[in-house]
Amino acid sequence: MALEKNIKDQLNQYLQLMERDVILKVSVGEDEISKEMLTLVDELAAMSPKISVERTSLPKTPSFSVNRIGEDTGVTFAGIPLGHEFSSLILALLQVSGRPPKVEKKVIDEIKKIEGKYHFETYISLSCHNCPDVVQALNLMSILNKGISHTMIDGATFKQEIEQKNIMTVPSIYLNGEFLASGRLALEDILAKITKPADLSVFNDKDPFDVLVVGGGPAGASAAVYAARKGIRTGVVAERFGGQVMDTLSIENFVSVKSTEGPKLAASLEEHVKDYDVDIIKQQKVQGLSKKDLIEIELENGGLLKSKAVIIATGARWRNVGVPGEFEFKNKGVAYCPHCDGPLFEGKDVAVIGGGNSGIEAAIDLAGIVKHVTVLEYMPELKADKVLQERLYSLSNVTVLKNVQTKEITGDEKVNGITYMDRDTEEVRNLKLEGIFVQIGLVPNTDWLDNFEKTRFGELIIDNHGETNIPGVFAAGDCTNSPYKQIIISMGSGATAALGAFDYLIRN
Repeated sequence: MALEKNIKDQLNQYLQLMERDVILKVSVGEDEISKEMLTLVDELAAMSPKISVERTSLPKTPSFSVNRIGEDTGVTFAGIPLGHEFSSLILALLQVSGRPPKVEKKVIDEIKKIEGKYHFETYISLSCHNCPDVVQALNLMSILNKGISHTMIDGATFKQEIEQKNIMTVPSIYLNGEFLASGRLALEDILAKITKPADLSVFNDKDPFDVLVVGGGPAGASAAVYAARKGIRTGVVAERFGGQVMDTLSIENFVSVKSTEGPKLAASLEEHVKDYDVDIIKQQKVQGLSKKDLIEIELENGGLLKSKAVIIATGARWRNVGVPGEFEFKNKGVAYCPHCDGPLFEGKDVAVIGGGNSGIEAAIDLAGIVKHVTVLEYMPELKADKVLQERLYSLSNVTVLKNVQTKEITGDEKVNGITYMDRDTEEVRNLKLEGIFVQIGLVPNTDWLDNFEKTRFGELIIDNHGETNIPGVFAAGDCTNSPYKQIIISMGSGATAALGAFDYLIRN
């Protein structure tokens, strides 16, 4: 696989940043992917005098490891890291060569202190935009700690392993041969799974904030920036920075930015917030709010944070169908991200539940990968834009079932079918398939909040200053009754809530 000129141009710029020599140890056979891998590593070596290649035998073939001279770093790519993993390859080359990672010192210190042997394997697909975060985090841990090693495994290259382990979602992480987790995880998330829980005094002993933002998506980031610019003590507590944006592949309606990807925008949001004196508390889930002399935010781990004013920006999550089998077969055939998990269903029959824009976009995307797609829509007509419907109906391997109600998702160890009812005739049918993609909209993350006025959909009701019915508690973004759920609108509502909170503070 010869690299295209534009990729070579990018690589040339990055490879000039390498600090010390790196050796690529490659294990290949006679198959086509092995030949392409050998071409790739040879091209890399030809582009930089700091890169050399050595043929060897590794646990997986085809694969190659990235090492310092005379030292194995534990970073291995089993598959060709192009597509979304191209950045993982570049970072591995730079960091193994000695280029410092852009990670907080306290996180680096925490990685270096880990004792024991940890061998991670991450099963990915090259079209998955969530996978690089995991691959890059585990590669970095391997580079910093000799007791840690990591192998990225491309599911398309090692299909037999995918089938044997019943892997139906990516990224899927295994630790020392045992399943650890699936889905997008940040570096801090992974560390939390293998290190001791934080001492609660880390949270309980913090001085009260003037404004504490709950949530790290566009609304939360905007609120934090606007609050911090007022010179008041500001904090952000969130499970992950970026929120729902992290799961968005392409963004083309963010004014002034013609096109970007969700993870890139999320990284920019965090970087902007870090420019200010904001206490960012990540990997923490909130579970309660109470109004006393101060507003108290209770964390799931038992910690407690206090603030004079709070801005809730917890966003929304994928809506579940709510039928038997959905929970039991989640990540075993039930999926929510066609971009990430679609390649795992190559040549198989799948269904998409939902006839809105997201559902029809998913069906169009999947039709180019799978054997057949069946779209199930509850209403008599599809809700998607006309141009999407026209594209959908032009595809020969798509069937659309309208006015049907999903009743059950069936399976044994994994999904084997879906049961639905024709709403006109009430006839119940079962469709045999191997994958189901749920695309029926969003539900606000407000179920942890009591005593708040909400819409029937669970959205927090706010006034034109962003304030809820509880004085001092403001809200912004997709968790509110804002009529349009858009990134740019969430950012605006975050700014409004921060200004409203500041006004509340100076008047009280």
